[in-house]
Amino acid sequence: MAADQDKTTGGGNTPKPTTGAGGGAGQSAKDRSKAQSRPVSAKAPNGKGGKAAAGGQGGNSPRPGARPAPAAPKRKVSGALIAWGAVGLVIVLIAVLVIVKLTSSSPPTTNAAYTPVKPAPASVVHDVTNIPLSVYNTVGVNFPSVAQPVTEPKIITGQPPLTLAGKTPAMLYLGAEYCPYCAAERWAMTAALSRFGTWSNLSVTASSHTDVDPATNTFSYHGATFTSPYLTFRSVEELSNVPAASGGFTPLEQPTKEETAAINTYSGPQYIPGATAGQVSFPFITINNQALISGASYNPGILAGLSWTDIAGGLSDPTNPVTQSIVGTSNFISASICASTKGAPASVCTTPGVQAAAKALKLS
Repeated sequence: MAADQDKTTGGGNTPKPTTGAGGGAGQSAKDRSKAQSRPVSAKAPNGKGGKAAAGGQGGNSPRPGARPAPAAPKRKVSGALIAWGAVGLVIVLIAVLVIVKLTSSSPPTTNAAYTPVKPAPASVVHDVTNIPLSVYNTVGVNFPSVAQPVTEPKIITGQPPLTLAGKTPAMLYLGAEYCPYCAAERWAMTAALSRFGTWSNLSVTASSHTDVDPATNTFSYHGATFTSPYLTFRSVEELSNVPAASGGFTPLEQPTKEETAAINTYSGPQYIPGATAGQVSFPFITINNQALISGASYNPGILAGLSWTDIAGGLSDPTNPVTQSIVGTSNFISASICASTKGAPASVCTTPGVQAAAKALKLS
């Protein structure tokens, strides 16, 4: 948990049927993410091959009366030749065993039941938390290479600031490790928050191998911490990506009463268009009760087949559609945070990319 909480819950949801791994042509990531909705107070969910033709009797028959050819003299095989042949056979057998071992000991991740959580590689963390400013500014909120544009956060007004553990402004994330929509959102959220503070103990994993957009590589916030002089951030990874024997996924963390109150208040149809009362879509994010994100901001399918290194390493290329999706979402999140911090720090909030997002969100 991206704070000092580490609680378990029985909460969870059973994804609704979709029209395939892509969720249906033309369907937005936000609509697809409604499949992740779960009751706020619910417990953990639940052609034949023929035989080869026989070969002919090849060769020439001797002509009648012809003298048979003299028999070839028998050659005596030396002991040294036999010994070297045996050595060669042993070498071949060892090589075969090594090849079998190498190919069988590292099966593709998608063949496993789930992707284990492990510490994030330093290079991945560096690339995500040090995206060049020029990339943020070049992308802004323009996505020419993205088939499905990034969805903007929902801006609300007239609400009291979010206070967590006595601190405000605050940002709260609710999600799950198995959730492919959370997997996509974490890339942008991790990048955006790094502009306001410092991450520690980030882990990497992947979403469910049997859900839509299976095995989407991502971060996990379970056990991670974020410190900032501008913003308090709390995260709740409610369920793991480990399948439970009874169905669904094993519980991981549980929101506090304070966090639950914020989730219950702002995840409903009063604030989220199309939401169902008593349910919340993963991921759910409130940024100081001024900006809300419900469901993925962009299509997780754009990350299909990409490793953590592939995704992070591409974030220096503003023409890359993956980069445009992640950085564009990050600019929207950054602009929403800046509205909560009253424009601090100026080194982030006055940049062209963040200003473009603030203008699009009518925050400036």
